[in-house]
Amino acid sequence: MNGYEATRLRRQNPHDSVRKILMIALTASAIDGDEEKCLEAGMNDYLTKPVRLAVLKEELGQYIQTRMK
Repeated sequence: MNGYEATRLRRQNPHDSVRKILMIALTASAIDGDEEKCLEAGMNDYLTKPVRLAVLKEELGQYIQTRMK
């Protein structure tokens, strides 16, 4: 099972708390079309390595703010 399949399965889970788990793709291979595949599979976002800490903090902060509403 790859990350795309795992994400699709998680997003189909009958439990709301499981479906809403944050899933961010983190990859070292930034190939054309990968970001679209990840988002289509249901991932929340797509980041490429090396990841700057400020970018990761911003992504997580946005998710937390959304969840707190």
